[in-house]
Amino acid sequence: MYNIAKTAFRNKNSTVASLFHSHQSRSISRQSSKLVKPERMVEKEEDKKVTRVLFCGPHLPDSYNFTRDYLQPYPFIQADVAHFRDVPEVIKNYHICVTLLMQMDSFVISRATNMKLIMQFGVGLDGVDIDAATKHGIKVARIPSEGTGNAASCSEMAIYLMLGLLKKQNEMQMSVQSRLLGQPTGGTLLGKTVFILGYGNIGIELAKRLKPFGSRVIATKRSWPASVMNSDSSLVDEKGSHEDIYTFASKADIVVVCLRLSKETAEIVNNKFISSMKKGALLVNIARGGLINYESAYQGLESGHLGGLGTDVAWSEPFDPNDPILKFKNVIMTPHVAGVTEFSYRSMAKVVGDVALQLHEGLPLTGIELVN
Repeated sequence: MYNIAKTAFRNKNSTVASLFHSHQSRSISRQSSKLVKPERMVEKEEDKKVTRVLFCGPHLPDSYNFTRDYLQPYPFIQADVAHFRDVPEVIKNYHICVTLLMQMDSFVISRATNMKLIMQFGVGLDGVDIDAATKHGIKVARIPSEGTGNAASCSEMAIYLMLGLLKKQNEMQMSVQSRLLGQPTGGTLLGKTVFILGYGNIGIELAKRLKPFGSRVIATKRSWPASVMNSDSSLVDEKGSHEDIYTFASKADIVVVCLRLSKETAEIVNNKFISSMKKGALLVNIARGGLINYESAYQGLESGHLGGLGTDVAWSEPFDPNDPILKFKNVIMTPHVAGVTEFSYRSMAKVVGDVALQLHEGLPLTGIELVN
């Protein structure tokens, strides 16, 4: 079976660039939500005073639905959604691009001749060629997770996945189907050591929520501010740096991956990392699929060394529902919805809308974090 998984892994593009999918393009203009072909997304003379926002779809639909709702009072801001395959053709007509799961490479960016800003509906910019954008004079930005509810939403998903694995969610459903009572025997967060790999905004929110469960929290961060590192923080029981990740993995009952995906962090959870974990420890990922090496995770599950995998993100998305890794009863996968809550999406839609209004009026852009 491992050979099957290995073949499946090699047949899929597990890099950051494996984010192309196929759906029809849609318009989200205030006037209509009907399907719009790329040839209709062209600039007309009467539209020259309109600021245009392009969402790269079709996934995460409420990102553009909620932005459309927020922009209803402003007819001079036009928001559209185009399928990935159509973006290179239509991107020249837009001033702001919200990438979502689109791979914004140098080719696509070179065609964005009117583009002023490329931004993410959230924090992940791993699919954007920032150097190419800079070369073409285009600003790139993320929406900070702090203050929008995104970090809180993602931390809650981490709790959900941890509890699902501890309580043996899949086995409980089997017991219901088999009319069995009092089984399986699950675990608790009480007394567990949870290792937060990447202590950023999501990690902080997660630590806040773990303490009432009676968990011990340990965390690593590349660089801790001196004020935090030297403090007796009640949230983190033990702090470490990137060099400590294997030591911390060996101490943890649960590892939660909260890192941003980059060249330095890609597949950081590999065979060496998983081998350093306690036998039976759980692995949870609410960040990016590319942070975990697929083959290492599969081997860990098959051998029984890895006690369970709970992930909201995958190596390629949408993930193949027939992938061999999903055959394990101690695997829980959710469809990239950790940050998809009405509170966080309404908050981020407001940020996108406000940025579009600011750009239209020639005002400084606020509410976003520029990275170039």
